[in-house]
Amino acid sequence: MRKLARYLPVLDWGRRYDRGALSNDLIAAVIVTIMLIPQSLAYALLAGLPPEAGIYASIVPILLYAVFGTSRALAVGPVAVVSLLTASAVGQVAEQGTAGYAVAALTLAFLSGGFLLLLGVLRLGFLANFLSHPVIAGFITASGILIATSQLKHILGIHAEGHTLVDMVGALFANIGEANLVTALIGVAATAFLFWVRKGLKAFLRSLGLGARMADIVTKAGPVVAVVATTLAAWAFSLDARGVAIVGDVPQSLPPLTLPDFSVDLIGQLAVPAILISVIGFVESVSVAQTLAAKRRERIDPDQELIGLGAANLGAAFTGGYPVTGGFARSVVNFDAGAETPAAGAYTAIGLAIAAVALTPLVYFLPKATLAATIIVAVLSLVDFTILKKTWGFSRADFTAVAATILLTLVAGVEIGVASGVLISVALHLYKTSRPHVAEVGLVPGTQHFRNINRHSVETDPRVLTLRVDESLYFVNARFLKDLIHDRIVEGCEIRHVVLMFSAVNEVDYSALESLEAVNQLLTDLGISLHLSEVKGPVMDRLNKAHFLQEMNGQVFLSQYDAWKTLTSVQERRAAE
Repeated sequence: MRKLARYLPVLDWGRRYDRGALSNDLIAAVIVTIMLIPQSLAYALLAGLPPEAGIYASIVPILLYAVFGTSRALAVGPVAVVSLLTASAVGQVAEQGTAGYAVAALTLAFLSGGFLLLLGVLRLGFLANFLSHPVIAGFITASGILIATSQLKHILGIHAEGHTLVDMVGALFANIGEANLVTALIGVAATAFLFWVRKGLKAFLRSLGLGARMADIVTKAGPVVAVVATTLAAWAFSLDARGVAIVGDVPQSLPPLTLPDFSVDLIGQLAVPAILISVIGFVESVSVAQTLAAKRRERIDPDQELIGLGAANLGAAFTGGYPVTGGFARSVVNFDAGAETPAAGAYTAIGLAIAAVALTPLVYFLPKATLAATIIVAVLSLVDFTILKKTWGFSRADFTAVAATILLTLVAGVEIGVASGVLISVALHLYKTSRPHVAEVGLVPGTQHFRNINRHSVETDPRVLTLRVDESLYFVNARFLKDLIHDRIVEGCEIRHVVLMFSAVNEVDYSALESLEAVNQLLTDLGISLHLSEVKGPVMDRLNKAHFLQEMNGQVFLSQYDAWKTLTSVQERRAAE
């Protein structure tokens, strides 16, 4: 049972489910459902799909994640960045508004789900660590700007296409003369109201004497007020007849059974975008899940999260949805509302299913400008230019990576931006590890500790060169260490011993072994001994297996202090003789 619970976490938390958890989960579900109805419709609009696709993508995927996911608070469904990526990818293979576009979105969800599931089964969740946080922050910031800009056409009631910031802004200015005044009034008013709801409504309600919890609930339901008010206005004044774009007919049904397109051509066109969407979605989801879990001293399993998100996306592919992941805003709301288990997500799915069957006729007159306002307010919270200032002061390499990711995403589009972000993250890792920190160290007087000679006042012996290697050695940085030792011994003609302090070396691959052998041969030819100190067990085993230690012309010391005592005393004896 324990082994099965590893792949079905519901068997773990389900055994301890009680009435108190049920009550808290139901309250959280009601709050999140109210929030998700307009948000799901809005994100479907962003993805270029019919509004019902957003609701469909929020029902079965949530249920499947509740069974396979490990986070107690993560709320799975459509999110802004993934919706934008979906529109970008699917827009290249099908025309928006056609049946082929919807089928391509299903196929994208299927490919994403399959990729995530494969990574989970192979337990490759660690691969997400290759995406640096600054690069991800830069991509999300740029995506937020693109998303907000893409929605201005709905705010103004004009036609404007484009996948880059330059294209969007150019199209907006070119068609600004066609702006619909009534649409613009609704869009601007809704946007201003939603910003006020987010920033000032809770404080205003508290000043009126409303309790903190109730004020929080009312604030979370703020977007619903905007939806209801603008829908009633559009219906009462027949604003659709005055050029205001409305949602129109939304099917009054549960998610249908659908099939992706398994044609080789379409799969080939969507495979790379699906991988990028999977990676970005997983990183965003796991970041949120880990943050929320830490607040309750819980933990999540990244590999099982891959399986949970993979199952959710497969569910979306067969029930009329599109790619989904764990959303930051809805997950935080779910957490703050008191959700104790993934069952809260299941109850949310039930609430959305009821809405899909009974409430969809009520959104017929909902202005698309209101949905655009909902998206703009939601995504602008993702824009964080302070990351540029922070990285500039901390690391110029990280700053360059962030700035490049933001710039490429804005001027070349999200797909090139996210692909560049992945490549930049990997390149940063390779660059940093290709030049490992190697410090020449000496003995701190009166202790057995060794520190960098450039930072501390330490004792040194001109005949003993001790280098502390602060990185694992592998093919990327192996030659760097060899060249550094060569340059140092050329400078110090008195050197008779070189000690490599391996206290921070966790791994030595074959390329690094060959470099160590070359160093040993070079030093032997020069009459210099090569020694190692503080070598970790696994590294020692690897070096023994390769017979390097038998060929090395020096010794292996348990501690650097032992090496210091032994080698300096040898020098003193030789000097005395």
